[in-house]
Amino acid sequence: MPMQKREPWHPAEYEPADIRAIQALAIYAKSADVPPQPGEEPPTLTPIEARRALDWIVKKASATYDEPFRPGAPDTIAYLLGRRSVGLAIVKLISLKPEVMPK
Repeated sequence: MPMQKREPWHPAEYEPADIRAIQALAIYAKSADVPPQPGEEPPTLTPIEARRALDWIVKKASATYDEPFRPGAPDTIAYLLGRRSVGLAIVKLISLKPEVMPK
């Protein structure tokens, strides 16, 4: 079955594992504000879930590595470059050494 054409403004594709990874990340982050109740297990985030969530954000939601050029569609290009800038900012912070930043 041929893949359905996706326009740049369509939501990013995702699989059930992506949903679980993003939700695990959100639950884990929320735990910083809401400590677990006595006897309650703190939420966990596995390295695999963290990696999958980050990969989905950078590669699919932000379309960081996709070609933004669309002939004759300047609005679409601007839209894609906006999405891409988010992914590039995340990738930059991932690779930046904090010690090189001025205090």
